[in-house]
Amino acid sequence: MMLAASYFDGKSSQRHLVQVALRDGILIIDGAVRREAGMATLRIGEPGARAPRRIGFSDGACLEVADGAALAQMLITAGWREPLSVRMRQSWAKSLLALLLLAILMTGAYVYGLPVVANMLARAMPVRTEHLIGIGTLQFLDTHLLAPSSLSASRQRALTARFAALRPPRAGTPTYTLLFRRSRVGPNAFALPSGQIVLTDQLIALAPDDDAIMGILAHELGHLHQRHMLRRLIQASVVSAGVAMLLGDVSAAITAVPAALLDMKYSRDAEREADDYALAMLRANHLSPARLAAVFERLNRLAPNAGGYLASHPSTAERIAGLRAGGN
Repeated sequence: MMLAASYFDGKSSQRHLVQVALRDGILIIDGAVRREAGMATLRIGEPGARAPRRIGFSDGACLEVADGAALAQMLITAGWREPLSVRMRQSWAKSLLALLLLAILMTGAYVYGLPVVANMLARAMPVRTEHLIGIGTLQFLDTHLLAPSSLSASRQRALTARFAALRPPRAGTPTYTLLFRRSRVGPNAFALPSGQIVLTDQLIALAPDDDAIMGILAHELGHLHQRHMLRRLIQASVVSAGVAMLLGDVSAAITAVPAALLDMKYSRDAEREADDYALAMLRANHLSPARLAAVFERLNRLAPNAGGYLASHPSTAERIAGLRAGGN
């Protein structure tokens, strides 16, 4: 079986009309050009809908065969099989199966693999990188979303001193700095990866008393202790961004942090860990966790206009009940 083809030597655009055949694993070319090549040395291009199918040689020359169907039959007869990727693209059923398997793999990687990787990257993050992320984020927020606190200096010092005097629930408490701001997006509190815990005037006004404020700060310290924010930021940026930050390129990460911070929704596990941390800290200092539950209840009554804190800390009846039970 001989097929008409066009031969190009790879050195000029001149086209040579030839005939090709396959015998015992050897491609034989006859006509304006004569040569032979073993199948193992050839690069056989993928079939196209209308374009000629190309066969490449190791020296840069190539063949173009217009009759793709006849060439495919010749290759099959010679025992050659299309690569699996090509065979799957030629079958709708196989393509759908591949998409389904890919979706399952990606979902599993995101749900189970990415959190593990993010946790590893967060724990390996250089302190300098965390500092740069925190400073850049705070500068952005102070410019666009936050304003200086209206609380008096004495009030800020009193809250700071009282929280600093509380005994942490476990060893290894991270270094933190308590900052007060007035928010343009409603009651809010959050902990930046660099250790700044930001508390807004609106959330302080919403709290029933200072014990409740201590509960809010303990909850945020729990997020900071577990590196929840950093882990979520790495997950939001996907592993490639996390690796870039680990290697010291944090410019893109700093740009992405404010937007991610505003749209951040901690997982249930992260919220449970922060709640447990706050519960243990309040108990260790003989404070009632029910005061923190009261803050969540007040935020719930403000929904859907509560703003930032509810957006990033979804408050549920189960969590409120757990905090109230912990105070008994």
